[in-house]
Amino acid sequence: MRKFTAAVAAGLMTFAGPAAASGPAQAAATTAEYVALGDSYASGVGAGSYDAAGGDCKRSTKNYPHLWAAAHPEYALKDVTCSGATIADVRNNQLSALSSTTSLVTLTVGGNDAQFASVVDACLTESDSYCKTATSWMSSYARNQLVAELAGLYKDIKARSPKALILVLGYPQTLSATGTCSVIDLSSAKRTAMNGLADALAEGTLKATVSARVYFIDMRKQFTGHGACGTDPWINGVNLSEPSATFHPNAAGYEKAYAAKLSSVWG
Repeated sequence: MRKFTAAVAAGLMTFAGPAAASGPAQAAATTAEYVALGDSYASGVGAGSYDAAGGDCKRSTKNYPHLWAAAHPEYALKDVTCSGATIADVRNNQLSALSSTTSLVTLTVGGNDAQFASVVDACLTESDSYCKTATSWMSSYARNQLVAELAGLYKDIKARSPKALILVLGYPQTLSATGTCSVIDLSSAKRTAMNGLADALAEGTLKATVSARVYFIDMRKQFTGHGACGTDPWINGVNLSEPSATFHPNAAGYEKAYAAKLSSVWG
């Protein structure tokens, strides 16, 4: 039976309380069911190689669920992730993939509820002060209202799949502090503001996982030194040919950060 690796102590933040001592539900050794839920960061937008059958959901064969499942053939993957998904979308359109026999669930969601696309647009096209105001409003939401909304979703997942290990993967800071962005450059103030929203999402998501007693994997450290506009980016900069890929991980980001971290935690 698979166990958490030593990376848990360094990078996996878990809930506190008596249940923590007993550990998470263990996955079956063979033919275990793995269900991947979430938004564009889970579906693999920015990595290319999209499954045509998924339509506008833009599920990439290079997303972290597919990469992890390929390395763990004892798991059968159900990937129902979808670009643009909100918490309500996951609840209404994706939870039906879960069952009482599901062994593993991964999830990345909340960015669209925090108006990620609108904030990006504001920071790319408006002033430093406008960008700061937009990110501040959404950061407040992420640290407060979003917490209860996410916790409610996690509890719904647990109700449908009470034996599953539920791993919530967060969002990275998207921008390098130094370097030049192509197409549209961003000031230091805007980069700080946008990365601050990523911090707020991580903090709010952690609070929600503690409340719902599921597990949070913080992805910010994994992308350190690899933000968009840096010298070795694992995140796409402004992408005119595929606008939805802007400030989403590229193929290297999904492989070297997301999939690698997931494997280090549940290897």
